[in-house]
Amino acid sequence: MRIIIVSLVIFLLAIIMAMVGRGGGNFYVPVLIAAGASMNVAATSAQLILMITALVATFVFHAYKTVDWKLALIIDPPTDIMAFVGGYYAHFFSGCYLKILFSVLLALSAFFMFRPVKERAENGKRRFGYWTRSFNGYRYNVNLWMAIPVTAGVGFFAGMLGISGGSFKIPFMVLACGVPMRIAVGTSSAMVAVTALMGFTGHVVAGDFSYEWIFPLACVAVAAGFIGGKISVKVNPVRLKHIFAYSTLAASVFMIGNAVMTL
Repeated sequence: MRIIIVSLVIFLLAIIMAMVGRGGGNFYVPVLIAAGASMNVAATSAQLILMITALVATFVFHAYKTVDWKLALIIDPPTDIMAFVGGYYAHFFSGCYLKILFSVLLALSAFFMFRPVKERAENGKRRFGYWTRSFNGYRYNVNLWMAIPVTAGVGFFAGMLGISGGSFKIPFMVLACGVPMRIAVGTSSAMVAVTALMGFTGHVVAGDFSYEWIFPLACVAVAAGFIGGKISVKVNPVRLKHIFAYSTLAASVFMIGNAVMTL
């Protein structure tokens, strides 16, 4: 019964997260912990959900030409490498420490989601380290000097904590690189899938795999990714920003309370 209830809750959350190109690990981890999973097992299971949901949603976004694969291939490798490192080294930190760190990142995530995200036109920069990209009728400049270190840092914490990094990547792509919101959502989904795979692998290598949670949650993730992707191409994801921001703050408060109780 416990697994059925958790699967239903995660199914609903995963649909919403797939709609906006976010992984949703900031929600899955608290749900799994509340159901009795340890921090490391919850992070491992969350990475699997992220990977499958984002992968299925990416196929839907690709069909509607909202995934900039070249952009993903340029800025995502540092994220993936550091996600593996973070997933592996998470095993060496106490659950309480990870919960506190997790809650801080949630608060930062909420801050970015509250910020107004506006699409901006290509600004004409042609300097070294700035990549002018044309895709699906849009032109935008990617600041590689900023993109590479930021995505690497996001990957490390994403892999360690079982989150996707999409909460940071989407505002970053739009605010710092001028990527249109629709393209940022689709591209984020592709990057989330790979980052989650690397984080999940790191956790598994460290011995945090749990058969009790993996298989039912994997089935849920497939269905949620497809449904969420289908809904997303018909609904403007910007409208859901504030809902996710408030929910993220709630998850942050929950994790802080959970960490304090275990001190």
